[in-house]
Amino acid sequence: MLTTRRLFLKQLSLTAAALFSAPAWAEVAAGLPRSTPAAEGVDAAGIHAFLDALAAQKMEAHSFMLVRHGRVVAEGWWAPYERGLRHTLYSLSKSFTSTAIGLLVADGKLTVEEKVASIFPDELPATVSENLAAVRVKDLLTMSVGHAKDPTFEMVKSDDWLRSFLAWPVEHAPGTHFVYNSGATYTLSAIVQKRTGKTVLEFLRERLFAPLGIADATRETCPRGICTGGWGLSVPTEALAKFAQLYLQRGMWDGRQILPASWVSEATSKQVQQPPRDKPSRPAETDDWLQGYGYQFWRSQHGAYRGDGAFGQFAIVMPEQDAVLILTAEINNMQGEIDLAWEHLVPAMKAAPLADAAADEKLRARLATLAIPVPAGIASARAASISGKTVRFEKNDLGIESAAFTFTGDASTITFRDATREHRIIAGSGKWQRGETALPGTPPRLVSGGGKPGTPQPISTAAAWTDDATLAVTIRFHETPHHDLLTFHFDGEKVELTFLNSITGLNPKGRDSRAPLRGTLG
Repeated sequence: MLTTRRLFLKQLSLTAAALFSAPAWAEVAAGLPRSTPAAEGVDAAGIHAFLDALAAQKMEAHSFMLVRHGRVVAEGWWAPYERGLRHTLYSLSKSFTSTAIGLLVADGKLTVEEKVASIFPDELPATVSENLAAVRVKDLLTMSVGHAKDPTFEMVKSDDWLRSFLAWPVEHAPGTHFVYNSGATYTLSAIVQKRTGKTVLEFLRERLFAPLGIADATRETCPRGICTGGWGLSVPTEALAKFAQLYLQRGMWDGRQILPASWVSEATSKQVQQPPRDKPSRPAETDDWLQGYGYQFWRSQHGAYRGDGAFGQFAIVMPEQDAVLILTAEINNMQGEIDLAWEHLVPAMKAAPLADAAADEKLRARLATLAIPVPAGIASARAASISGKTVRFEKNDLGIESAAFTFTGDASTITFRDATREHRIIAGSGKWQRGETALPGTPPRLVSGGGKPGTPQPISTAAAWTDDATLAVTIRFHETPHHDLLTFHFDGEKVELTFLNSITGLNPKGRDSRAPLRGTLG
């Protein structure tokens, strides 16, 4: 089950910030109340140990927020990621789509027992099998549609994802066979649009985001304009914390019942059991992907539940500790990431307040300086002779015709050209440089449903000479988990440009789909 899932999923300024006091936060923006770890019974040493373990295991975290008793007690962003920036959530988006369904049920506009075929009579294949006719909304929510494998990758190749999904063979009786299924969540999104006349994003803006004070969410869509549902939602870290806190509070927010408590209980309870692994690497009772599945929420150890997305996007709700943990990252070992939380953060949460202001201050200082290391390099004797020149590339699939170089003491400027436009990237030297790009072949992504090709993406970029003839340019698409590495190798007048995106880089056997570009410097 998880193997299939991973195949789909392996889809301020320049410093981090961390604030504990409510008055300091109030100067930045209205949000969740702030407190200190000690005041809410959290031992700062456990948070230090958690951060140490992330670093020791070379897990690349981007943001972190721990909420206890409804108050943020620790938060940090690893530069160039920072407070306020959106971050792609991948499959954590599913929990928001499930919430939209819950609101429809509360409105009396839908029941989980409704048959999907009756909702989309005009989208069905010519022959409707008995199993397809039996698929309920609940089966979509629990990923027990009856498919033998996830249809998502085939679905997104078509211009009509909904028809493609409904035409996929339903081999098993619905409700009996769990298969991780992002196409099912897309279909839930289509149901919301069918019943409300609004996209999931529009509907959630009115019914969820507005009450929670979330103003800057974005979502990807299919060719028909239906939100992708199973992926594609982007929100800032604190917006994710508010969402998780709403569930911890059983749907209550500022004295209003935003989401029925009964739906929260139903959605986060075990509705279906995932099948055992063919080759288990640990006992099932310690495997957080085998604790049961609800309505687009995973059950977890320690009485917790979570929404999660590829590369380590987590919203973990811990009722026993009255806590919420938010993580955004680019981490391949998601179980290992959660293990660190169980090992260090859960034991750090005590029943009563603590008295250790010095430890809190030490943690605050550390969180304020979190950063992803800037690529280091050497001084290149050849840089001056290359600066001001242009390499003209041989014909290539990306359509990139040339790249011009300008090197100064604190930056490298590379100006690419294709047939229609210029793409200028300014890469800092020893620092991350903010900018944007629509360079062909970027940003790294796993599955269809993003913005229109050619849409500029925000980036943070740094460049370093790794030897006298090799320039490595790291582009961080800092509103996604991913980054790209462009490596120029200069050999006299000959130049080769190779690519390695971080999705491929996490796989030791992976190979970037973009072929090297070759050209002549003049």
